[in-house]
Amino acid sequence: MNNFSDLFTSVQAWIFESLVQPLMFYLGLGEFVEESFEGVEWLMFGVLQLIVLFLILRPLESWRPVHVFTDRYARWNDFIYTALHRLGAFSVLIFFVLDPVLDALTAWLHLEGMNPFNLENIWSGMLLHPLLIFLLYLVVLDFFEYWFHRAQHQLNWWWALHSLHHSQRNMNLWSDNRNHLLDDFLHDVYMGVIAILIGVEPGQYVMLVMATQMLQSLQHANLRLHFGRFGEYLLVSPRYHRTHHAIGIGHEKHGKGTLGGHNFAVLFPLWDVLFGTALFSQEYAMTGVREQLPYPDGNAVDYGRGFWMQQWLGLQRLFGTKRDTEQ
Repeated sequence: MNNFSDLFTSVQAWIFESLVQPLMFYLGLGEFVEESFEGVEWLMFGVLQLIVLFLILRPLESWRPVHVFTDRYARWNDFIYTALHRLGAFSVLIFFVLDPVLDALTAWLHLEGMNPFNLENIWSGMLLHPLLIFLLYLVVLDFFEYWFHRAQHQLNWWWALHSLHHSQRNMNLWSDNRNHLLDDFLHDVYMGVIAILIGVEPGQYVMLVMATQMLQSLQHANLRLHFGRFGEYLLVSPRYHRTHHAIGIGHEKHGKGTLGGHNFAVLFPLWDVLFGTALFSQEYAMTGVREQLPYPDGNAVDYGRGFWMQQWLGLQRLFGTKRDTEQ
């Protein structure tokens, strides 16, 4: 691990010094050089993620698929979303934009005699292993993720954006990042603020986001896999999350016409169990949104095939077209 870490740092320094730093000064962005060094780290982690996903999850999908793809272009389009999101560093960019704002707020609180909350200070008298601290942050952030995700399914305007994510009828390992960009922006601002408020350091945040993304890619894979009788309660599996994407189950409650659903937990089903939204089905249901189906089950609504059309239709659902929630 030390050898890998040294090699990673050396490559990061070379890319930064040879390519990124000169470009930043050429563009007149020298004030952001420090942040760009962190951006190189995120870019490298993103490349590693894509390689690992392709070498491990892609063969698993071929080995034990849930369904045969009816539209292979859909998987390629989802890959574009994944590459843009994980190589574009949306989450980290927003984190670094928010960090100085909240630093100023922290300084003001100090002047007023108030100290900001830091999660690690709760155990200040105890010597905690770094891995335990990492898991603690992961659990706390996942709690806030649960409520964010649940809100996406309960507010009509938000569902108008988030439904793009659910419209994938051929769900696959790249589908995690199939989101409207505005939806991603709201999510990353929210999570960035939460992370900073509980004391997450930038380096920790990169690793926390990376771990969450890798697990979410597994959850969305076209893979016939579950974690057993007890494991299903510990970590969100592909079968558990597929239920969340199931037509008529994942985004509905009490039948047609009411937004809601089941299995909103991002990593830990504990939150669904505690707040009454868990559904441990043994089926591997087909995915999508009811209104994509032909009448009488739905309205055969088109969510678009390509990236830009999907983004445009999302804005139309949000601002220009009446949303029919009778799905």
